[in-house]
Amino acid sequence: MVQLNINGRDMQVEADPSTPILWALRDNLNMTGTKFGCGAALCGACTVHLDGAAIRSCVTPISAAAGKRITTIEAMESDKVGKAVQDAWVKLDVPQCGYCQSGQVMSATALLRTNKSPSDADIDGAMSGNICRCGTYQRIRAAIKDAAKTLA
Repeated sequence: MVQLNINGRDMQVEADPSTPILWALRDNLNMTGTKFGCGAALCGACTVHLDGAAIRSCVTPISAAAGKRITTIEAMESDKVGKAVQDAWVKLDVPQCGYCQSGQVMSATALLRTNKSPSDADIDGAMSGNICRCGTYQRIRAAIKDAAKTLA
């Protein structure tokens, strides 16, 4: 058993400590908002926050999260920054297929927590590890700027 703090709640996960956070969330806790993409930390679909920083949950073992806070897409609606990002996503019709969007939202939220007014280069740098096969990058950038404006 590994104890994890997920979205502000302490939870027991019956899994090997080397189990990636992604699989503990999806398979053990039925939290399916975090997506599996590549399994190699290359696409960003599995992005969650670990103590506020965007990480790839497909390669991060649950043992690395012991004593830390994991935040998933399921908690973004009740988070001021996350909610502003989600609202901007809807307002600007960002998703096309939607598969990568939970990871995109998590990365964008982490960016806006540390940079209240990101430039295009800041956005590109923060989002570079998130792949959108539908190519909605311009809408993603516009939504991040819109969320930043809302939060200002």
